[in-house]
Amino acid sequence: MAWEWRFEKADGTAAEPAQPPGDFGTQGDAESWIGEVWPELVADGVDQVSLFEDGTKVYGPMSLHATDD
Repeated sequence: MAWEWRFEKADGTAAEPAQPPGDFGTQGDAESWIGEVWPELVADGVDQVSLFEDGTKVYGPMSLHATDD
């Protein structure tokens, strides 16, 4: 199984981070990575991400911007 993130701008168009991560072996690895690097992705112009397993969307889009609760 391959897990991968798709990166988008707020309008849903594709965005590419400066250092694309490639595929991950597990969902946990993919989620840990996004938890560590999301501020860098925002700085690269990425607004939201979706997680895919072998080409099938698992969830998303998920905003990388903080919300005011």
